[in-house]
Amino acid sequence: MEGEAIGAARCAVPAFPGSRAPDRTRTVNADGIRIAVHEWGEPDATPILLVHGALDFARTFDAFAPLLADGGYRVVSYDQRGHGDSEHADLYSWVADERDLLAVADSVTREPLIAIGHSKGGSLLVHAIQALPHRFTRFVAIDGLPFRNPHADSAVREKKSMTAPIITRWLDTRRQSTSLQRKPGTLEELAQRRARMNPRLSLAWLRYLASLGARQDADGWRWKLDPVIGASGFGPMRARWMTDRLPGFPIPMLAIFGTEREPMGWDATAADLAPYFPPTTQVHVMRDTGHFIHIEQPRATADLILRLLRS
Repeated sequence: MEGEAIGAARCAVPAFPGSRAPDRTRTVNADGIRIAVHEWGEPDATPILLVHGALDFARTFDAFAPLLADGGYRVVSYDQRGHGDSEHADLYSWVADERDLLAVADSVTREPLIAIGHSKGGSLLVHAIQALPHRFTRFVAIDGLPFRNPHADSAVREKKSMTAPIITRWLDTRRQSTSLQRKPGTLEELAQRRARMNPRLSLAWLRYLASLGARQDADGWRWKLDPVIGASGFGPMRARWMTDRLPGFPIPMLAIFGTEREPMGWDATAADLAPYFPPTTQVHVMRDTGHFIHIEQPRATADLILRLLRS
């Protein structure tokens, strides 16, 4: 199932305090799509599967994953299809992303494993764990649980209805996909663009991300993200798919929430989801923290998770 190792980065990566490149890189073949996999920690240590959010990539965990690895774990993350160093696909869907997740998990172990997901990665894991609870032992959602707020639900309802204009726009985008390109710029410009989506993250961190998550073309730098993928390019997803099943969630869960709203966040609070959690759920709120909890507070987040895993 594993393919060739991934090549080196295409530009010099600036230093960022606490960040550490993966100890190993490899690929997994997920139904014909090459998925880039990154690992921190000893290869024979207890594995943790780490799943990133939408429009992100595995190296966004560079300051967080090493802390878990130093705690004695083998931390495995991967670039979702169309993201980072993974291959682009003809189609993107929630179910395809879940199949890729399971392909990576299978490449690590066929025994039950620990899973941590941020944002969309948390929601993917909710569905995967509900479908295959025997494959997982404990789950941590880092602001990874959407809620049925009116704005999100109305947008998803419209998309799910598959009206003629929606289908036409989708087909037109697919038809143009071979010629679509993301806007080029310097690495500094890419970092500044990302700052509009992540206003709480420092420019030093965003420059670090741009140096890892972008490629250099003849006319400038572009994020290594399929231009077909937009804010909802991974397919329809309704919050009710999760909340209706949460009361019977099959394994212990730690749900971590921030308190500050951000453009890329779910806007879901611990209070919103409290009625849906089973008694086994532990809830922790990080004060004065936004959607990217593990980037704003990597040490506090890692320590919280390590205490859970050692209990």
